[in-house]
Amino acid sequence: MNTTALPPLLNADEPPAVEIVNGDSDALFVFVCDHASHRIPRRLGDLGLAEEVRRTHIGWDIGAADLARRLAAAFQAPLFLSGYSRLVIDCNRPLTSDGSIPASSAGIEIAANRHLTTAEKRQRQDVLFHPYQQAIGAHLDRRAARGVPTALFAIHSFTPDYPGETRPWHVDFGYQRDRRLAGLLIDGLQEPGIIVGDNLPYAVEDESDYAIPVHGEQRGLPHVLVEIRQDTLGDAAGIARWGDRLTELFHRLRPAILALAQTDAKDNR
Repeated sequence: MNTTALPPLLNADEPPAVEIVNGDSDALFVFVCDHASHRIPRRLGDLGLAEEVRRTHIGWDIGAADLARRLAAAFQAPLFLSGYSRLVIDCNRPLTSDGSIPASSAGIEIAANRHLTTAEKRQRQDVLFHPYQQAIGAHLDRRAARGVPTALFAIHSFTPDYPGETRPWHVDFGYQRDRRLAGLLIDGLQEPGIIVGDNLPYAVEDESDYAIPVHGEQRGLPHVLVEIRQDTLGDAAGIARWGDRLTELFHRLRPAILALAQTDAKDNR
């Protein structure tokens, strides 16, 4: 299909599809933040949604980007952040998923995403989705070629009040086929008052997730989906508390995580 007949999706002065922090680092941990921004390309206007709606959990993962930046700074680790809202295209959904370019989210209709042409969908994939995934993939390829041990952390946040669900968990460590890294974190975070989810409220699935299945499982890397409840990330103090909590946890478990990464690297030769 011909996307060149469409006006450019991004103007030259707009941010790129992916922001890379510490891209040359060989630190053990690699962080990705798939829903880092609520930004909409200028050409798409507001997608028919008020700004206060776009800034809710349907538009991005509230607090996740700031938390991911703190973790990357603490470990001088690579971090990849998506540049645009999941309402434009979701960087943690397979392109075949109905949620890739959502027509509705949490009961809210996104009228501008209905009746898109094949070329319009392809343009969003080519300009926003693929550059983000390719940046992560290229970084992981370089590390693998040099035998650099790697553990992949996908940093997300979740709403406490999704329609029809009660969500008591403060943090979820999610996985699909490989529980090893998630299990270390679940067992390691024993703090009074903190309810830890084991694949709750979210578990990783091939049909609804991209980062963990593609960049983690398919590469044979230790990996985990980290989901923090958004009402505990609602301000700078909450983000700092979670940053300190996870930094301490990851530091304490680093030897065990490194052993996992080294074992997997040996098995993948």
